[in-house]
Amino acid sequence: MFTIDETAPVIVRLSTVIDAPLERIWALHTDIDTWAEWNADVDQAKLDGPLLPGNSFHWKTHGLDITSTIREIVPGERLVWGGPANGIDGIHVWTFEQTGSHVTVHTEESWAGAPVEAAADQLGQALKESLTTWLASLKTRAEQHA
Repeated sequence: MFTIDETAPVIVRLSTVIDAPLERIWALHTDIDTWAEWNADVDQAKLDGPLLPGNSFHWKTHGLDITSTIREIVPGERLVWGGPANGIDGIHVWTFEQTGSHVTVHTEESWAGAPVEAAADQLGQALKESLTTWLASLKTRAEQHA
């Protein structure tokens, strides 16, 4: 099981509760090609092939061109990706937990590398804001179709 880098200078952990079926939330989150339709922070995203470990996706966010590689997938429960971008090595873990009619979505991400060491507070705040927006956008879109 892949985890974030617990020794990284930047680690952000957030969660939200979404009042929508797990299947809808999972489908939205794993349809990488449509992220830009519901997440204003994502300019574009394109998965190369099926959503399977070892496959990559290319995406643009906050002016960065990123290539992430799927590290682990447990359908309906867990998705992990990571990779380097502009000297930052990121690992991103998402988990989905259904409780009754609600789903708790947890996200945790670590950033390491020279740029992070040079500006950990600033980059940590930027990551926190980005993930807060991502969770809020996922919640809004999933609950819209309820």
